[in-house]
Amino acid sequence: MSKSSLPAPDHAAALREALLAADFTADGLLDRLGAPAYAALARSETVPALRATRGYTPLDTLVRLFLLQRPVAEERARAALPLAECVADGWVSHADGTVRAGVDVRPYGGPDGEDWFIVSDLGCAVGGAGGIGSREEGVVLGVGGASTTLAGITVRAPVASALDLGTGSGIQALHAAQHASRVTATDLNPRALEFTRLTLALSGAAPADLREGSLFEPVGSDTFDLIVSNPPFVISPGARLTYRDGGMGGDDLCRELVQQSGAHLNEGGYAQFLANWQHVEGEEWQDRLRSWVPYGCDAWIVQREVQDVTQYAELWLRDSGDHRGDPDRYTERYEAWLDEFEARGATALGFGWITLRRSAAAEAGNPSIVVEEWPHAVRQPLGQAVQEHFARQDYLRDQDDAALLAGHFVLAAEVVQEQVGLPGAEDPEHVVLRQHHGMMRATKVDAVAAGFAGVCDGSLPAGRILDAIAQLMAEDPVLLRDRTPQAIRLLVEEGFLEPAPGTVPRGQ
Repeated sequence: MSKSSLPAPDHAAALREALLAADFTADGLLDRLGAPAYAALARSETVPALRATRGYTPLDTLVRLFLLQRPVAEERARAALPLAECVADGWVSHADGTVRAGVDVRPYGGPDGEDWFIVSDLGCAVGGAGGIGSREEGVVLGVGGASTTLAGITVRAPVASALDLGTGSGIQALHAAQHASRVTATDLNPRALEFTRLTLALSGAAPADLREGSLFEPVGSDTFDLIVSNPPFVISPGARLTYRDGGMGGDDLCRELVQQSGAHLNEGGYAQFLANWQHVEGEEWQDRLRSWVPYGCDAWIVQREVQDVTQYAELWLRDSGDHRGDPDRYTERYEAWLDEFEARGATALGFGWITLRRSAAAEAGNPSIVVEEWPHAVRQPLGQAVQEHFARQDYLRDQDDAALLAGHFVLAAEVVQEQVGLPGAEDPEHVVLRQHHGMMRATKVDAVAAGFAGVCDGSLPAGRILDAIAQLMAEDPVLLRDRTPQAIRLLVEEGFLEPAPGTVPRGQ
């Protein structure tokens, strides 16, 4: 890859028109390559795509030029592109009758079917078991799994201002431009800001306010309605690779990012991050993360994966291609990672999502801080589920047991009941409620909670329903009312039950 001058966006509109005309889009690639070759390309395996693009259509040419980074004949490039403009702006180079790409241009489908393009350094589309194999300090990556995960969990409510901190190739800024009146994008790497400019221009999005610097330094005291960041969260010995290594000791960069974000959030605003954190001997990881939450903010922190220190070191040594180099040098670097973890007492490393929301209740000293482990499948996008989580926390903060019993509830959409037991048994061993949306949670419930959830249609207050269940089960209704609010609270907190629309719980 070259660190020479990057393309200019002067003729981005003309290039975009040519790419769309050739059907160089996410859907167009799937149709042309077929599912196996398309999936292989996402793993950075190029042979199936080479075989599928042996024709001479403009789409074949563009795939070979920008995705496979193969030289193409000048006459083929001229048929697919406004060649003179692309050469002048630096998107491609021209020599000896052949044309080569200057950057990686990758189709990316927006959430509502938009045809977007992510621009990054050549050879740095993320994917493949061997990592990107780059040791260049200022490299700018394309779209990887972390990028799409963050885009999927981000709240997409219309906002006045959004900040993409550590923008990279600009995917988060591109998403934010669809629902924010003003987007600010920052990065320590000035090349990343230029790539973001190209990504936005080639995708037909409004330009962002681009600022160079680390963490919140470029924005001063500015505040935002939405902050997103896929930071360089890798916990490593040193800061060898700007695109991934935090450059601070341990998980200090992620901690600083989270703690500083509270002062830059407007009331009701969200800050959403991906992060790594250390599991330190003698310390609960949940307590470590609770200590990161800034004053005035509610938080929902989800640990998605845990790796021991050897797995973690091997993952990121492969990412940088060290496993393909000198064995002695690889051993030396592996030892350095393990020395770093041993010095910090780290026994494992966690990865997950951190969402903050600035709220009046938190500022009044009553924050909602939920830290949980959820390694199971989820259904993206989750932005709406994130909003609903905090709305439920707001509701539950105001409800004592009496208020819950006076409340009217409905069973959430896409919740089913499963009965588990031996075939032919008269009664199930246990009952499970399972979601088929959002976090796709499952929770074991007793007969009372199952019966309660099954009849919640908003028509009766919870207390009246429990009285009826008590009569059917020959139980003391007073005792049942006393012990059930905790179960109701849990079912609401996890999204199995929702307050009925238009109802205002009252004490009784």
